[in-house]
Amino acid sequence: MIKLRYSKKLFRRSSSKSSTGSSSSDGDAASVGGGGRGEIEWEVRPGGMLVQKRDGRGDVEVITVRVATGFSWHDVSIGATCTFGELKVVLSMVTGLEPREQRLLFRGKEREDTDHLHMVGVRDKDKVLLLEDPALKDMKLRAALAAQAAAVRSPYQPFIKV
Repeated sequence: MIKLRYSKKLFRRSSSKSSTGSSSSDGDAASVGGGGRGEIEWEVRPGGMLVQKRDGRGDVEVITVRVATGFSWHDVSIGATCTFGELKVVLSMVTGLEPREQRLLFRGKEREDTDHLHMVGVRDKDKVLLLEDPALKDMKLRAALAAQAAAVRSPYQPFIKV
């Protein structure tokens, strides 16, 4: 966390009501937003941006994302600062597909697992398309066909042994 000091001249209030309080003799004790010490606290966001720290917001904003999977829809509640990889884990519980088998598309582009939802622009009630990875789907289909072919060959056993 980074703390910066500012002068009283930058944040003067124009109303006469603010001048009724007592002021200290040193120049760093302005009360802006209830701070009282004259310091602004800063934080670094996941994208690397330096912003003023939010006050009174300890909880994470929860958004509802509508996920389309073929012909069905799933409404999933997740934190706004979560990643697409975390969304895949939540969707694996709903759909039964492993996270590595899923491809998530938002605004026509496939998103990486490390992309944050709020950085890409996902907001409350936005739609995300879930597709099964075609390469893994093809591998599953071939394995199922091979298992079916092996099952067809095995029941040929003689009923009477001589």
